[in-house]
Amino acid sequence: MLDTRSTYQETLDWLYQQLPMYQRDGAKAYKADLKKTWALVHYLDHPHEQIKTIHVAGTNGKGSTSHMLASILQEAGYRVGLYTSPHLKDFRERIRINGQKIPKEVVVDFVRAHQSFFSAQHLSFFEMTVGLAFRYFADQKVDIAVIEVGMGGRLDSTNVISPELSVITNIGLDHMAFLGTTLSAIAQEKAGIIKPGVDVVVGEVVPETRQVFDQTAQLNNAPLIYSEAHYRAPYPMDLKGAYQKANQQTVRTAIAQLIHKNWVVHEDHIKLGLLHVVANTKLLGRWQQLAESPKIICDTAHNVHGLTQTMRQIKAQHYKSLHMVIGFVNDKDIKQALALMPFDATYYFCAPNLPRGLAAAELAKIAGQMGLVGKVYPSVANALNSAKALASQQDFIYVGGSTFVVAEVL
Repeated sequence: MLDTRSTYQETLDWLYQQLPMYQRDGAKAYKADLKKTWALVHYLDHPHEQIKTIHVAGTNGKGSTSHMLASILQEAGYRVGLYTSPHLKDFRERIRINGQKIPKEVVVDFVRAHQSFFSAQHLSFFEMTVGLAFRYFADQKVDIAVIEVGMGGRLDSTNVISPELSVITNIGLDHMAFLGTTLSAIAQEKAGIIKPGVDVVVGEVVPETRQVFDQTAQLNNAPLIYSEAHYRAPYPMDLKGAYQKANQQTVRTAIAQLIHKNWVVHEDHIKLGLLHVVANTKLLGRWQQLAESPKIICDTAHNVHGLTQTMRQIKAQHYKSLHMVIGFVNDKDIKQALALMPFDATYYFCAPNLPRGLAAAELAKIAGQMGLVGKVYPSVANALNSAKALASQQDFIYVGGSTFVVAEVL
């Protein structure tokens, strides 16, 4: 058990070793009900009821959307909590107020104070982290907290809140073992965050997902707003991925709904918030440039829907030769992802350093069957270093395939 002498690292070690964690362990960490989350928030004195929230779900873009919303609200002068997952470098990235990570001592004190309850209830890593975020935001008296769904929506541990606004960015095929194998089935899970009488903003849709959202919103008497029906000329952003244009449309539609609900946000706040997302919220890994000559870009796109956008942007780049440093986790549709990859590139196959990581040799074997040529490397760092050694200053190096591959190069 942790005691008053326990350090932050010892606390993290306990969290990672004692509790199932989807980021590391995959399917065995997934819990398909909210009973333990409800028990947790009751034990913590209902902190989720003491804060105003925005709830953000979606297959792709929910992290960027959450950070954009937080940045704009910060520019408007609000004290803004931001809960996102997974983290890239430091656990505390998950829980921020106005861009500042939760202090180490708060994490240590919270876990030590409630460790017996966590153990007795057999809480998951994610359930406990959600409880920490809600309690911290309530104790710090934030004006509003942007809460990103971990996976799905209906059965996600964050789905105990009654938000000011719900936001669903888009629907793609991901986490199909848990959420369903069709767009409509996955949309049903995401639509689970729609609450009675609470406005919901939806970003990109196709006919089969629109039908789900229409029906769910109607059943809940929830005003439904499609951002695609409210086009706004894009403002400049510090997030450079082309896919961020669609996220911006969703964000600005969401902000318009907040204004309608008497939150004070002016147009200058929106413009400044979009220009300063990284500075305000410390967002990492979204079409992030690591070097100039050769140009090195990393991006956390990790499913077919997201990689489609990213590969399109790679094709629009100007370079002499293309180098692809890629790795995946083992629960993705690898063949469909690789089918999006360009043939005219040199590949550096690697694996993220976690149990879910797909072995680099296995990835190379599948890729080879699809005509993608490259070598296997023992680590992400080794793969990137090899690409840098072989690339000329006019070349382009891409690092991606998994959030966890990107985490190892930041």
